[in-house]
Amino acid sequence: MRHLSSSRLILGCLLGLLLGASPMQAALPQAPGFLAGQHAKNGIACAECHGKGRPVKVDDNETTVNEGCVRCHGSLKEVGAKAQGHINPHVSHLGDIACTACHGGHRGSWAYCGNCHGFELKIPFPATVMKPAEAAPKPPQPASVRRRERTDVVVIGSGAAGMVAALTAHDAGAKVVVLEKQPITGGNSMLAAGGMNAAATRFQAKKGIKDSVELMVKDTMTGGKNLNELELVKILAEQSAASVEYLTELGADLSDVGRMGGASVDRTHRPQGGKAVGAHIVDVLRANAVKRKLDVRVNSRVVRLLENRQGRITGVLVQGRHRGFYRIDAKAVVLAAGGFSANPERVAHYQPTFQGMTSSNQPGATGDGLDLGAAAGGVLKDMEQIQIHPSIAAGSRILITEAVRGNGAILVNREGKRFVNEITTRDAASKATLAQPGQSAFMVFDEGVRQSLKQIDGYFHLELVKEGATPEALAAAIQVPPQALKETLDRYNQAVAAKADAEFKRPDLPRALTTPKFYAIEVKPGVHYTMGGLKISTRTEVMAKDGKPIPGFFAAGEVTGGVHGANRLGGNSISETITFGRIAGAQAAAAAHAPVKP
Repeated sequence: MRHLSSSRLILGCLLGLLLGASPMQAALPQAPGFLAGQHAKNGIACAECHGKGRPVKVDDNETTVNEGCVRCHGSLKEVGAKAQGHINPHVSHLGDIACTACHGGHRGSWAYCGNCHGFELKIPFPATVMKPAEAAPKPPQPASVRRRERTDVVVIGSGAAGMVAALTAHDAGAKVVVLEKQPITGGNSMLAAGGMNAAATRFQAKKGIKDSVELMVKDTMTGGKNLNELELVKILAEQSAASVEYLTELGADLSDVGRMGGASVDRTHRPQGGKAVGAHIVDVLRANAVKRKLDVRVNSRVVRLLENRQGRITGVLVQGRHRGFYRIDAKAVVLAAGGFSANPERVAHYQPTFQGMTSSNQPGATGDGLDLGAAAGGVLKDMEQIQIHPSIAAGSRILITEAVRGNGAILVNREGKRFVNEITTRDAASKATLAQPGQSAFMVFDEGVRQSLKQIDGYFHLELVKEGATPEALAAAIQVPPQALKETLDRYNQAVAAKADAEFKRPDLPRALTTPKFYAIEVKPGVHYTMGGLKISTRTEVMAKDGKPIPGFFAAGEVTGGVHGANRLGGNSISETITFGRIAGAQAAAAAHAPVKP
C-alpha cells in the first residue's frame, strides 16, 4: 500500500466521504480501483475536479465536479460523438444528464441505464453491486436540524408534473425549489412513449378529426370502469387542449396525432414522425427550467414534511447526498413524486397475483412520496388499482409503446393466431395475453408500420426485433407455424380492406400489413402504473381524513389517485401530469402569496 502523508490522508478522507465512499476508500484517494485514483495516476490533482476552495465542498448536484468532467472530456454530446460500440449510452433518451449519474470518483461507477436495460455496458471501475438511491435503507430522521433555508414553494419530484408545477409557480412570481432523490431529473415521464391525450385541439382540427371533451370524459370513465372521480376526469378533458397549447408555447412539438387503446378517435398527440413523447417533453421542461434559472436539486431526498400546530404544511426535511440533513421552510409544498411500480414488495402487497412481474418503471418509482403524504395526514385511495401493461419486451424492462399497435401492429400467440382486439384497454389486453401459451405474445408489423412511427427504430437498435422477408420467414424466426401466421395476416388484411374486423371488433384499422419486411417483438405483461394515491380536490389540495384539505399541501401526477379509476388509458398520464401540474403550481403560488392566518 502506498504511504500517504497525514495532510493528504485527511484531504482524501474528506473528498471521499463527500463523494459517498467508504472510510477505507476515502482514505485512499489514489487507489487505482476508482476514477480518482486513475486521475491521480495521470497527474491530475484533486482541485481539477473539486475546485481550489478550502475546505472542499461538493453540492448535491455535484456541479463543480461535473464542470471538471466537461472541461476535460467535453460535453455529453461530444463524448457521444466519439464513443464506439453498438449501444452508445452517451446518446440516449435520458438527455443531457450529469456525468456523476454514472461515473464515481471515490466509489464504483455504475451505468444508470442498467436500471431498465438488460444489455451490458462497459464502464470504468464498475461497482461490484449496483445500489441506486431507493435501494438504500430509509435514512434516519434527526430530532433537530440547524441548517435552514426559506423559499415560497417546494416541489418534490422532477417528472413532468413536478417540473410543470415548478415552472407555473415560478411564472406566477413564487420562489421555487425542486427536490429530486435520483441523480437525474425526469422521473417516469422521461420513459413515456405513446403520446398525450387531448380533445378538440387545433392539431386534431387540422387533420379533420372530430373529437369533444364529452367523448374524452366518456372514454376515460369507461376505461377506468367508472371508478374514476368524475370531477377530476372532467378537468383532465376540459383543460387537455390548453395543456397541449401550454407545452407548444414552451417549445414542444405535439402536432402528430394517433390513437391509443380505449380511445374512440385519434387524440394522442406526439412529435412529428411518432417520436417518443416523454423524453421530448422532459427535454423541453428542462430547457425552460434552465432558462428561468430554477433551483433544481438532484440527489436530494425529502424524508419528512414539516407542519405547524395548526396542521399546515410548512416545509420539508431533506437529506442531501453530500450536504446531509437540512430543512427548507416553505409557504406551500407540491408533491409530485410518482407511484410505486418499481417497488415489487408494495405491488405484491396490494396485488399478490402480480408478484414476480417485471416493471417498466424507472428505479425511483418506489412510493416513498405516498409515505410522505400519508404521514402528513393525507388519505390514500384505490391503492390496489395497479395497471399491468401488455407489451413489455420479453426478457427486459423495455416498454413497447402502445402506439405500435395503434399504428397497425397485431398480436399473435405461439400458434400464429390473433387472440384480442389490439387497441382494447390495457387490462383487457394483458389478461388476454396471460391466457396464451407461455403467457406472452408476438407484436407483428410490417415496414409500413415501422416507417409510420420513428420510435420503432429504437427497438431495432436494442436488438428486440425479429424479422423475415415474408410472413413465412418471420414465422420461422419466431418459431410459430408459418401457414398459420400467413393466414392470420391474410384475414387481417381482408378486414382492413373491408373496414370491419369481424373476429375481434377492432375499431381502428389504419393499414394493411403487406409491405416487406415483416417484423415481430415478443411481449409480456408487466407492472406499469399505479392508479391509486393521495386523494386530491379539484384544486389539487391533498385531502385529510376529515374531508378537509391540508393547508399548504398540493399534489399532482401519479402520486395522486382518482383520475384513472381502475385502469388508465394510454396517453392520459402525460395529459394528467401537465394539466394537474399546472393547477398545483398555480395554487401553490397563490398560497405562497396569501397572507398567513394567525
